Amino acid sequence: MTSPKILKTASTAANYALHQAADAVVFHGDCMRLINEIPDESIPLAISSPPYSIGKDYENTEDIDSFLDLHKRLLPQLVSKLQPGGSLCWQVGSHVKNGVVTPLDYLVMDCMRAMPEMKLRNRIVWTFGHGLHCSNRFSGRHETLLWFTKGDTYNFDLDAVRVKQKYPGKRYASGPKKGKLSGNPLGKNPGDVWDIPNVKARHVEKTTHPCQFPVGLVHRLVRALSKPGDLVFDPFCGVSSTGVAALALDRRFLGAEVMAEYIEIGRQRLKSALAGEAEFRPAEQEIFVPDPNSSVAREPDPIEWQEVVRIRTQPIQNQVRACA
Repeated sequence: MTSPKILKTASTAANYALHQAADAVVFHGDCMRLINEIPDESIPLAISSPPYSIGKDYENTEDIDSFLDLHKRLLPQLVSKLQPGGSLCWQVGSHVKNGVVTPLDYLVMDCMRAMPEMKLRNRIVWTFGHGLHCSNRFSGRHETLLWFTKGDTYNFDLDAVRVKQKYPGKRYASGPKKGKLSGNPLGKNPGDVWDIPNVKARHVEKTTHPCQFPVGLVHRLVRALSKPGDLVFDPFCGVSSTGVAALALDRRFLGAEVMAEYIEIGRQRLKSALAGEAEFRPAEQEIFVPDPNSSVAREPDPIEWQEVVRIRTQPIQNQVRACA
């Protein structure tokens, strides 16, 4: 495999990726410039998590109208680049301002209604155990992923993503198959609620990016929705988590990113993936359960809790603002 290519000319980046001159290509610039250089109906799979307009340092605005404007301009162009039968996976969360929640997947779905050739196959709930603790509403512990296909004929390899069954020894209770195993030796369908830890603190994939999604989330999509050798496109690739998943599965990768810091981190990650050395947490890895005898899992002394409650009565307003 070739080394990852970081290119500042959109036409060159598109040509390198589409003509297999490089296994991993990242365009340093606005994704719309790159999309304009991609031929129509040439991308089998696009996966991304766009900016949420929530004021992160890599975003330009907190305005929800800007999110809508971006998608109204971007999605029709992106859809035109998908092959017939190609897939688009769009991962978003919620826009929260002044304690008011706007689920962004609703807005994306509204934009997609203008493209009747795009069929929504799944609204996947990605749930995770850690995040901000709210005091004025229930803490947010999920985001969503919309999977669309371009047309009615598409690639979906269920066997590639089956997971361990809860009752592998279950048998038919009646009928002609009574007494025979009722499951699948490869496991069961993973369903549309995926419990995958988000990338925080000591996560093996943690970088300086404040909002990267886990490789395991993309890894499952790439396995199910593409074939070896396919090109996977991420227009907002950040630190190239999509690229790591694609390369680990013998696919090729094309991405776009505007921030030089994230491009350099992504370059190193792509290089490791090409060498077969990328570290990431598989989606199927069981959720960590702490040892009940460990200090953090034991119930503290009630007196200690009283002191915690006393201290926390002071900064409640700050907690509300942090979650809003």
